Amino acid sequence: MRHVRAFALFWWDFIVGDDYRLAVGVVISLALTAVLTRAGISAWWLLPLAVLSMLGLSVFQVARRSTHISPR
Repeated sequence: MRHVRAFALFWWDFIVGDDYRLAVGVVISLALTAVLTRAGISAWWLLPLAVLSMLGLSVFQVARRSTHISPR
């Protein structure tokens, strides 16, 4: 049982990593793309838009956190 738990924790850390919000954003983006595609809508634009949005949000959060640290 210990090996199963270690295996599951490895995959959790690998997929989710440090920011669970990015992992949730990826899942939502993929699901929305699949739903739109099944509805017959061309959704090629959704994933690049989602990646840019999540990247911008991530960079903004890191920049906001780093303003509290004094530069050398």
